[in-house]
Amino acid sequence: MLRRWSSQRGRRAAVVLAALGIFGASLFFGDSMITPAISVLSAVEGLKVVEPSLKDAVVPITAVILVLLFLVQRRGTAAVGRVFGPVMIVWFLAIGTCGVVGITDHPGILRALSPTYASGFLFGHWGTAFFALAAIVLAVTGAEALYAGMGRFGRRAITRGWLCLVLPACVLSYMGQGALILEDPDNISSPFFLLVPDWGRWPMVLLATAATVIASQAVITGAYSVASQAAQLGYLPRLRIAHTSESTIGQIYVPWINWLLMVSVLTLVFAFRSSAELAYAFGMAVTGTITITTLLFLYVAHAKWGTPTWLIGIGGGLLLFVDLLFVAANMTKLVHGAWLPLLIGLTAFTVMTTWQRGRELVTEQRARAEGSLPEFVDDLRSGEAVTRRVPGTAVFLNRDKETAPLAMRANVEHNHVRHEQVVILSIKTEPVPQVPAEQRIVVDDLGYADDGIVHVTARSATWRHRTFPAPWPCSTRPKRLFIATSCITADAAEYFSLPRDRTVIMGSHIEVQEASTVDPASEMSAP
Repeated sequence: MLRRWSSQRGRRAAVVLAALGIFGASLFFGDSMITPAISVLSAVEGLKVVEPSLKDAVVPITAVILVLLFLVQRRGTAAVGRVFGPVMIVWFLAIGTCGVVGITDHPGILRALSPTYASGFLFGHWGTAFFALAAIVLAVTGAEALYAGMGRFGRRAITRGWLCLVLPACVLSYMGQGALILEDPDNISSPFFLLVPDWGRWPMVLLATAATVIASQAVITGAYSVASQAAQLGYLPRLRIAHTSESTIGQIYVPWINWLLMVSVLTLVFAFRSSAELAYAFGMAVTGTITITTLLFLYVAHAKWGTPTWLIGIGGGLLLFVDLLFVAANMTKLVHGAWLPLLIGLTAFTVMTTWQRGRELVTEQRARAEGSLPEFVDDLRSGEAVTRRVPGTAVFLNRDKETAPLAMRANVEHNHVRHEQVVILSIKTEPVPQVPAEQRIVVDDLGYADDGIVHVTARSATWRHRTFPAPWPCSTRPKRLFIATSCITADAAEYFSLPRDRTVIMGSHIEVQEASTVDPASEMSAP
């Protein structure tokens, strides 16, 4: 009984953790829609400071920049990557220098760096400080992107870049803007650009636009990656993915996600029309994602690394206290835009969990329709399945070698033919950086060496782990949503870049309770 209770508790914990992870990924999709809109808007809004007559041109110019950004995605991110370093170095040096100028005019602003001053303000003026958290949350956003950068550049490079350049520049810029506001409260309208001397405001607008385009590029690429991984884990349909670099891993282009993001971002720009209106939406998306990341990190630290419970309680409690304060402060701004990322997150969460559960049911029904592969091969050999051999080699894609491919079974049962050589191909991804050469291709003759039917397992390397459990029963899921989502599924010929003129796609009718769908996973390639 104790073992059963422990097992049930483990399953419940796995479901909760999976739900948190999926919802965190869903919030990131909201972040990837809001970030380009608020970032480019905030940069182009500098035109209102440089030339007030251009106020009405801010939104159209922002829209044009964003459209161009999404149109060039199909060409890859190499061009943006080449200018990323120089532009960002100039950007941080520029904002840091402007911050120093502001601080020299009002050095008292440096008191804000004191932890005791901040603590005194928080607990001595609780009401004001609590609501102020929703206004200053943008000052701490962006740090979560460092974790994505570690995967490509390594911890040492990110640490050095953050401590030696990014953190000092951001602190100096914020201190300079604060000093400017203390000197004249009217400067609160646009302290960043007002901190820049008159002669440098046009260059700063251009530099800020370039920097925000790079930041938007990073989050767009992140959305591609999340969508790709969700599809591989079974939480989204199989999407067409184009690899835009022959040498750099992770540089991909997902057309369906690209156009969805473009429409969503432009909608936000024209609906909110200013970065200030989008600020609360952005803050809610980021603080929600950070809080979920903290919870998952604490679980990994305790369950995988063996970190002592008392240390988890103290350190994790402090981190969660700060994170939840930001979340609670942003929740007070629900009617002012904080509802947007929650709506996007809930929508994406519903789509992903619905697809995953529906896919499981379709797979179960399909396995029953396919039947046993060994028995099917035996029937072919014994002559019970009457067929005529035709010249050539047919390749059938299949999940494993336990069941017979539906396309092959349909060809035998309805056309009464089979090819002289039949290859049943299963493609497996392994959670390792590299698969040894001798293990990449495994051939099984399925018990008979002379019938021309073989099963081939092709293994490729990946760091992906399939760890999420199945969510709730399908009876609680809208079946129509699952069927509608299947419309964006890329067929296997497109997904695996198979030659169209030598590929035959055969669908099978799968009945799942009261809903039906056509399974697009049965394909045959006949060279």
